[in-house]
Amino acid sequence: MKTVVQRVSEAHVSVDGKVVGEISHGILVLLGFAPEDSMDDLNWMINKLINLRIFKDNENKMNLSVQDIKGSILIVSQFTLYGDSKKGNRPSFVSAAGPEIAIPLYNSFISSLKDSFSGTVETGIFGADMKVSLINDGPVTLIIENPQKNQ
Repeated sequence: MKTVVQRVSEAHVSVDGKVVGEISHGILVLLGFAPEDSMDDLNWMINKLINLRIFKDNENKMNLSVQDIKGSILIVSQFTLYGDSKKGNRPSFVSAAGPEIAIPLYNSFISSLKDSFSGTVETGIFGADMKVSLINDGPVTLIIENPQKNQ
């Protein structure tokens, strides 16, 4: 599982010109799955996202989580995070989970996140042609993968 996490002052995702998910202060998470991802991986990532200290405290240090600030989370599925462009100019996506694996993982991820996080969780639509708009606050952008998958 890979994520790109952006601290945002606002973000929304649209499908066919209609806003389907929208947040104010919080994090936008672009989320991609690999075929070998498990519920343990989902739980690890959810815990990381909820507790990631990327918001400023009273001393202007990044020391608060999205949970601490009572922020929101917008999740957007993005298989292209597993794009490999090492050879040639056209990325290969063979490392990304196919829909038969990714859709149940995505649904489980959203459900578990909503159970674990006290704030608002919004989403895009899996597999749709989405348009994502955001105001990156900072800017703060992180790429997060489970470190045990990289060993």
